[in-house]
Amino acid sequence: MRIERLGDLGDAPSVLRALGVATAHLGLAPPAALIGDWFGSRAVIAPSVSVSAVAPPTVFDVTPGYRCDGAVGGGWFGYLSYPDAGADGVGPRIPEAAGGWSDSVLRCDRDGAWWHESLSGATMSGWIEQALRSPAEPGRATVTWEPADRDAHRLGVLACLDAIAAGEVYQACVCTQFTGVLDGDPLEFFTDAVTRTAPARAAYVAGDWGAVASLSPELFLRRCGDAVASSPIKGTLPRSADPAALRASVKDVAENIMIVDLVRNDLGRVARTGSVAVPELLAVRPAPGVWHLVSTVTAQVPSELPTSALLDATFPPASVTGTPKLRARELLTGWERNRRGIYCGTVGLASPSAGCELNVAIRTVEFAAERTAVLGVGGGITADSDPDREWQECLDKAAPIIGRAVGSLSRA
Repeated sequence: MRIERLGDLGDAPSVLRALGVATAHLGLAPPAALIGDWFGSRAVIAPSVSVSAVAPPTVFDVTPGYRCDGAVGGGWFGYLSYPDAGADGVGPRIPEAAGGWSDSVLRCDRDGAWWHESLSGATMSGWIEQALRSPAEPGRATVTWEPADRDAHRLGVLACLDAIAAGEVYQACVCTQFTGVLDGDPLEFFTDAVTRTAPARAAYVAGDWGAVASLSPELFLRRCGDAVASSPIKGTLPRSADPAALRASVKDVAENIMIVDLVRNDLGRVARTGSVAVPELLAVRPAPGVWHLVSTVTAQVPSELPTSALLDATFPPASVTGTPKLRARELLTGWERNRRGIYCGTVGLASPSAGCELNVAIRTVEFAAERTAVLGVGGGITADSDPDREWQECLDKAAPIIGRAVGSLSRA
């Protein structure tokens, strides 16, 4: 692997914007980016990567590396959509899975220094050097959002409460959608949103099919060699509330612990016996617009275990399904009117050097080729959930992306 120190190039959104302008001018495939807390770094960016539709089982099927010192080198950038349909039975709006290989990346380390890394040992292309010397001014990108259907969401929550009372599930994540139309470039939408909200697990990939702009705070899977970790989020309050109230909330604590047990079960299907552990339970963490309860589950898996097998055991993420998982998924296809799409799926990078890191694609906007936009939001329903509070939680989660006028974007 070739690693070259570039020094201070500025913040990650600015670097990504400059690469986006350059690739558009040169007719190259757009960049892909991971920004926030990825591979022990602030950002990992593929300057130009052709991301196209692939078969879902193959999207992150790269032999995971053992190098955990920060260097990434390159790898497979992509996404995998939530697999289930909605009640309307309509098919996917963008490919169910898409990915592309990048031999090299630009990486911003914890101290803010940028590095050029190449798996093959190639030097940095001249056009990249030129782009990095030519910062781009922010462009315009706005989405005109349509109302979400409050009544449909309420019916889903009430149906879930009935299912809990009947003993079919203990909890399930019931979701809704905001839809809109983009005026501008999806990369500009992403860089602006990342600058404003600073999510921990932001990710961007794009192609002829459209774009995925993920502003996620949640880690789905981190794998380096045989070490695996997942950090499910369950439990939410608006940032204006006292964060201590989360730990005092019986509903939020129960919600989180049930999902921790589900993650333990999922990882236990492929982990070495006795290796599943919970080193962090019920930590209160900030995220854009809200406070969350976050726990972490770790495990050791056989080094020869393919990433596809790890995903077979764990996907879709536990925190966006319910318990028991299979029954919750079956019921959700009837309670939710529309297909989730990339929302509640995953976006990330599989590197043959540094392993694999994937987010949970929440707070994520799906852009189709014709510039239509879909933003999903939802929350976990337990026996003591209140439909009005659950709706407010959806609004709180959407607000940093849609804006504070989100409360008016709901159909009664």
